Amino acid sequence: MSPTNLPNPIPFSEPPYLRGLPSPYYTEGHLRFQKACRAFLWENLISHATEWEKAGQVPDHMARSGLAGPGTSLSAGFAFGIPPVLKYASRELQERMLPDMLTGRKRTCIAITEPEAGSDVANITTTRPSLPMGSFTSLTGRRSGMFYVPGFFYSLSAFLVCDVFAMLCFGITNGIWSDYTTMAVRTGGPGAAGLSVMVVPLKGYPGVSMRPIHVSGSKTSGTTYIELDDVKVPVENLIGREGDGMRIIMTNFNHERLTISVQCTRQARVALSAAFGYCMKREAFGKTLMDQPVVRHRLAKAGAELETVSAWVEQILYQLSKLEKKEADRLLGGVTAMAKAKAAMVLNECAQCAVLLFGGAGLTQSGQGELVEAIMRDVPVARIPGGSEDVLLDLAVRQLVKIYQTQEKKLGQAKI
Repeated sequence: MSPTNLPNPIPFSEPPYLRGLPSPYYTEGHLRFQKACRAFLWENLISHATEWEKAGQVPDHMARSGLAGPGTSLSAGFAFGIPPVLKYASRELQERMLPDMLTGRKRTCIAITEPEAGSDVANITTTRPSLPMGSFTSLTGRRSGMFYVPGFFYSLSAFLVCDVFAMLCFGITNGIWSDYTTMAVRTGGPGAAGLSVMVVPLKGYPGVSMRPIHVSGSKTSGTTYIELDDVKVPVENLIGREGDGMRIIMTNFNHERLTISVQCTRQARVALSAAFGYCMKREAFGKTLMDQPVVRHRLAKAGAELETVSAWVEQILYQLSKLEKKEADRLLGGVTAMAKAKAAMVLNECAQCAVLLFGGAGLTQSGQGELVEAIMRDVPVARIPGGSEDVLLDLAVRQLVKIYQTQEKKLGQAKI
């Protein structure tokens, strides 16, 4: 991206529709919106991104974005923490929370897993004493918990820590700056049926303590260790119905995974185009690197993977825009999981390609290769959050089998 707001001419740096090629998906309105967004983000985010990433901090006034890197300090809130409130919360909770959340005056995050549960969301655990304490009940355990009875405030007394490697979605990303978190809690018995989701106050709230966790990639994401000690949360902060948590969490994962797929595709373009530009000017053994067949072969392989997954993500986005939500969740859930896993694999391929072609410079955190070195460190941040890669690939096939079996059953009934 450049401050001129013009498409980058280096091969693989821009999607085809920004290079002036015809597209069935994008209108003139889309292009105007994209141009305005790019100018805004360059001025307020991208031009400062390297500086903020090195510092591991973003300024408090940066209140609106959704990109990787420094933008991750917000995206887990806007893209993943707010949607459950938008889709499932009561009108009262929406009116109380959304005006400040959507304008960035109050920040939020999402808290789903715990260290022992990992991708096994249904295995979230807490314990509560056998005797309630007046109008409150105290719950203790790993991660979070509450006991819900209408008309009262109830107590969360739990130990919560993020999965350090699953920092974008599974860890408590941007928790350190967040006023609230959309949290999965156990309100009933074991398994998925005992889970609920609620909005829990964080920053400055009695009983909440937080400290940043230092991670290898995406250093400005605000990965946070949170401890809740006898935190009183209004019953009205429950999102949806008690015991409905697993359904809310699972449908929330669909757009979360799609968002990560888009992010991976953009980061892969940045890495590969940086390598392409470097190879056209870097000379070795009397010729540029681009004059070496092995270099062109490596770039072509990574570029083909990139353009393939980019087209697939656009296709899924288009399908999502045309389907009813219930049908989209049913038909695209598994496909979206697979696309997220594949997009992260492609990011890994493009980042590795870039680092290898930059050579020693690709290992340094300064100079010509600092950008691709930083992207390479971010790769696990893409491959694990939203569901680890192997979990998502298995999920995708199981969902496809389920759709097939349903359709086969309908066909059998129709013949009868």
